[in-house]
Amino acid sequence: MTTSPRQERRSALPLPLAHQSVFSFRFTASPRGARLARRLASCQMDAWGWRYGTQAHDSVELITAELTANAVTHGRVPGRDAELRLSREDGGCVRVEVSDARGERLPEARDAGSEEDGGRGLLLVAALAKEWGTAPRPGAPGKTVWAVVPTAPAVTGGTGP
Repeated sequence: MTTSPRQERRSALPLPLAHQSVFSFRFTASPRGARLARRLASCQMDAWGWRYGTQAHDSVELITAELTANAVTHGRVPGRDAELRLSREDGGCVRVEVSDARGERLPEARDAGSEEDGGRGLLLVAALAKEWGTAPRPGAPGKTVWAVVPTAPAVTGGTGP
């Protein structure tokens, strides 16, 4: 079985955004948009050298999944996008920021023993992140929920940090 030249070319290219310290992506405030943001965060962590299956990669992917799901569930305003921003920080951390258009609806972590369905995603975020919080959305209505994830040194293979 042979591969097409297009497939060969694509696999020979370095991963995009590997040398940039910030990755930003606007996504539709829908479950599909949240899944795409999580997948792109996963690809970006791999491009930066934190491979699939490592603690840093999996923590950023899970935190991104939780924050984007919250943004599209609780922060959705029809016709407004949400935004994901990942940044490598000095000191061995990756900062995950998810912005939505609903500034009046701040996230609340529910008690682990609560009888209510849902609401425990922020407990996972708190457990995996060094710190997390909220801030007004810069230059737009809404809020940004952020988390700082500690990372081990990335595996460099020419495309890492």
